[in-house]
Amino acid sequence: MRYMLLICGDDSAVLTDEQSAEMERDATAWVKEMDERGIRLHGSRLRPAAEATTVRVRDGRPTVFDGPFAETKEQMGGYDLIECADLDEAIEVAAKHPVARFWSIEVRPLWGQ
Repeated sequence: MRYMLLICGDDSAVLTDEQSAEMERDATAWVKEMDERGIRLHGSRLRPAAEATTVRVRDGRPTVFDGPFAETKEQMGGYDLIECADLDEAIEVAAKHPVARFWSIEVRPLWGQ
């Protein structure tokens, strides 16, 4: 079953240089492990929420807004598409992600799985 890991965090949260280096090192190791296990299908960091554009269509006309749709402290900062046997394995994979130590990871099954 395929799951989307939505990496959510507070853009204003500042990590120390040591925490940033640790997360970068551990994230590289996590990606390598999940790639080798055949679990991670794709993933990427996202640019900051301040660079987002929101598009809505009302009455057949698109309207474009700067910034994210939701006004919330936490924003999506990245994603990983994974394939696991079940939700338990997806949770195990998400819990190993180093970002989970500082932010949160939403585990969501893809539609039609």
